Amino acid sequence: MGIPARRPRTDRPSRPVARRAGFSLRETTLGFGLVAIVLCGTGAMARAAVGDSADVPAAALAVAGTLAVALALVRAARRRRAPAAPPAEPPVYVDWAAMDADAFEQAVADLCARDGCLDVEVVGGAGDLGADVVATAPDGRRVVVQCKAYGPDHKVGSQDVQRFGGTCFAVHEAHVAVVVTTSEFTEPAAQYAAQCGILCVDRRGLDAWTDGTGPAPWVQVPLQEAEC
Repeated sequence: MGIPARRPRTDRPSRPVARRAGFSLRETTLGFGLVAIVLCGTGAMARAAVGDSADVPAAALAVAGTLAVALALVRAARRRRAPAAPPAEPPVYVDWAAMDADAFEQAVADLCARDGCLDVEVVGGAGDLGADVVATAPDGRRVVVQCKAYGPDHKVGSQDVQRFGGTCFAVHEAHVAVVVTTSEFTEPAAQYAAQCGILCVDRRGLDAWTDGTGPAPWVQVPLQEAEC
C-alpha cells in the first residue's frame, strides 16, 4: 500500500517556484507619468486656489484628494507585482487500523523507500526470525525492521522485543534495529529495547514519520552498532 506523504529529500522533485515579476520599463514609465501628472495638477490647483484666500480650504481638499489617488495607484502597482503564494500541501492521513499484518509491512517498506533507502525488501513470514523489512539506509547502514500491527489495546510486550533482540544483530547483522507498531510499548519492553540499542517507534512516532513532522528511524540511531 502506497504512503501518500512527503517525498524523500534525496529524490524530491523540485516544487514549482512562483516567478518573480521582472522589471517592466513600460509599467515604470507609465507609473512615473501618472505621478507627474497628478503632482502637476495638484500644484496648478493649489496656485489657482491660493490666489483667492477664500478658496484655500477647497485647495487643501483638492490636494488631499489628489494625493490619496496617487497613493492608491502606487499600492495597486505593488499588489500586481507581488508573487503568488505556493499552494499548501494537503495533510497526510493513513488508516493504519484498516491494514492487516501484510499490508502494514508493505506500508513500512514504502516509507523506507520514500525516505531514500535502497534494496528495500519485505521478508516477513514463516521463518523470518523477527525481520519483516530489511533495507539499506541512505548512509549505507543495514536497517532491519519488525512490524507489529496491533490494536490500541494491545501493546508490544517485552517478550516481543526480546525475540527480535536475539536475532536482529546476531542473525540479520543490523546496524539499525527497529520495532514499529500501530500501538504502544509496555514499559518493560521499552526498557529492554533501550538497553539493547533497539529503536521503538510507536503509533505517535509512526504518524510523525509518515507526515514528515518526525525523523525516519535510522536518523535517530547514532552511527554505531549496539548488540544485545
